[in-house]
Amino acid sequence: MKRKIFLSLSTLAVAAATGLAAFPAFAQATVGGIKFDPEVTVAGQKLQLNGAGLRIRAVFRVYAAGLYTPTKATKNEDILKPGVKRLQMVALRDVGGDEFGKLFTRAMEANASREEFSKSINSVIRMGQIFADARQFAKGDVIILDFVPTTGLVVTHKGKPLGDAFKEAEFQSLMLKIWFGAKPVDNELRKALLGEQSTANTNVN
Repeated sequence: MKRKIFLSLSTLAVAAATGLAAFPAFAQATVGGIKFDPEVTVAGQKLQLNGAGLRIRAVFRVYAAGLYTPTKATKNEDILKPGVKRLQMVALRDVGGDEFGKLFTRAMEANASREEFSKSINSVIRMGQIFADARQFAKGDVIILDFVPTTGLVVTHKGKPLGDAFKEAEFQSLMLKIWFGAKPVDNELRKALLGEQSTANTNVN
């Protein structure tokens, strides 16, 4: 019996060291009444739910968000590394597309140097425009950001792509910094997406 236990522990240790061990994901997460599936497939790769929480601005619940990654991510740096990942958002109130775009733009600018922001300005403008063109994100609408190195960043709204993929790696990193930069748009949500307990995912159902 001891030998079997030892072998099992050794196997787990090796798997963990090589990144093969499955990380403990939520069976299912529900925040703000929104359920997030335990796993999704993006570009043929299975991703597991890393964490989920609410974006709260002032006293209003803006959206529920779930982060999907191939391996457990617990730090900002883990998310900012190139790799397939998904950020799924579900609107919890009606938000104008123009307002959504401006909020994203401000958050990107807050997390970039002047040089970094200027390099990605064309993509920043295009992102703002596609959100503005969407006009309205109604309560319950699903917005998905799929980050795929071979394709780029694909934004979908209600299952339909909003424009072409954003291929620039610098802009993809800038987008992720909205939530995982030095000045995240919501630090409690950042913690929740990284699987930590926070006010964004505790007692919010």
